[in-house]
Amino acid sequence: MAVGKVKAYELQSKSKPDLAKQLDELKRELASLRVQKIASPNAAKLARISSVRKSIARVLTVTNQKARQNLREYYKKKKYLPLDLRDKKTRAIRRRLTPHEKKQKTTKQHKKDIHFPLRKYAVKA
Repeated sequence: MAVGKVKAYELQSKSKPDLAKQLDELKRELASLRVQKIASPNAAKLARISSVRKSIARVLTVTNQKARQNLREYYKKKKYLPLDLRDKKTRAIRRRLTPHEKKQKTTKQHKKDIHFPLRKYAVKA
């Protein structure tokens, strides 16, 4: 069961079933290490527990990154994006008017612009 430290860049090239299999192996190893820790408190085993936990975290991180990447590809040509895939920005920026909303005029202002255009004056040189 002695699996070396998992590298994130190596995990990127693996497929989803391979990642799931590796995750299962790591979880089994962690469970056995915890049992061994109770049976005989060995310093080497304690250090190995933390490295296995971090390896599990790496595998889960890569899995989630791949899932989000696939979702981004799926929603690329769609009209709407799910909230968790949209840009975070700030609350104020998310709530401000869109450029289209900004340039729209009220009916009253539109009529005013049509009936009373800006006057042009010929200035004497």
